[in-house]
Amino acid sequence: MAGATFRIVAGVMGRPPFRLALRGLAIPLALGLVACGPQKVDTPGAPANVNRGAVLFSQRCSGCHTLKAAGAHGSASNIRVRERNDGPNFTVRKENAQRVLYAIENGGFSGAIMPQNIVVGPDAQAVAEFVARYSGVGSRQASPQGPPAGASGAGTP
Repeated sequence: MAGATFRIVAGVMGRPPFRLALRGLAIPLALGLVACGPQKVDTPGAPANVNRGAVLFSQRCSGCHTLKAAGAHGSASNIRVRERNDGPNFTVRKENAQRVLYAIENGGFSGAIMPQNIVVGPDAQAVAEFVARYSGVGSRQASPQGPPAGASGAGTP
């Protein structure tokens, strides 16, 4: 009987330091994750569909793209440390809604990295309108990009 009591006491006594250690690590880890997480979506005065597009962009696109209004920092800020999956920085690159929809439907312009139809239907339209409205704010470029030079425009945005 004394042995059973010892086992219970030993079992109980062995757990609290481990749990305390986990709690001690959990709080700094959680704070670190919050600090590294996405920034706040900032679309003051925008229509509801554009706000929805901002939230969707933050959820679905921010891993590879940068756009300040969505709090997204997925692109490389230095070309020397760029990775293959770093998408365009839309804070400096202006796009129109038609080109964004084309990229969403076709997996970007190369079709090599970005998944096709990462958002569809009204969600795709909302993301396209959001990107068209807020892209290029960090550049000197005043108007959305048109088709590439020499393109006829047929079948491409």
